Amino acid sequence: MAETERPGRRRWLRRTAEIGFLVALVLGARAYVSRGAATGPAPALEGVALNGSRVSLSSLLGRPVLVHFWATWCPVCRLEEANIQAVSRHHAVITVATRSGDATELGEYMEERGLDFPVVLDESGFLATRYGVRGVPVSFIVDAGGQIRFVEVGYTTELGLRARLWWSTLHLLLQRNGENPAPLQGQGT
Repeated sequence: MAETERPGRRRWLRRTAEIGFLVALVLGARAYVSRGAATGPAPALEGVALNGSRVSLSSLLGRPVLVHFWATWCPVCRLEEANIQAVSRHHAVITVATRSGDATELGEYMEERGLDFPVVLDESGFLATRYGVRGVPVSFIVDAGGQIRFVEVGYTTELGLRARLWWSTLHLLLQRNGENPAPLQGQGT
């Protein structure tokens, strides 16, 4: 009987090692891509949205804000855009379209896809550089006080974004009540 258990155990160990390797590979890739991303106080973000209105991160402080960098040419961004659209219905959101053509092209893209979240055009990549963005999509959760609390590189679910925004709100409320909540991910010690 011990003879028949060994092949099954070896197979189980091999599968566990393969899964461990894949998890380490994904986490390593995420760490590599997110290196240099802004942390601490959020860099200034100002611009003109496609609809002509002035957009600034400082005008939204007092509540958590999702700052999302994306591009029209990015397939992962296309998969994630419905999540950003849904979150924008209930939370403050500023998106930055990096190297995605001119305002006319971006406007047509937004209309074709049925998107109406606030978007600032970053043709030169200046804003992306200011935030340390090396690839897209990247989402920053900025708390009500202007501190970056979370940085997510790659695809993020709607639920994941909402949970991070909620946690940022809860964290601020606990601080205001004099409690000392545990530091959030991405928050310096």
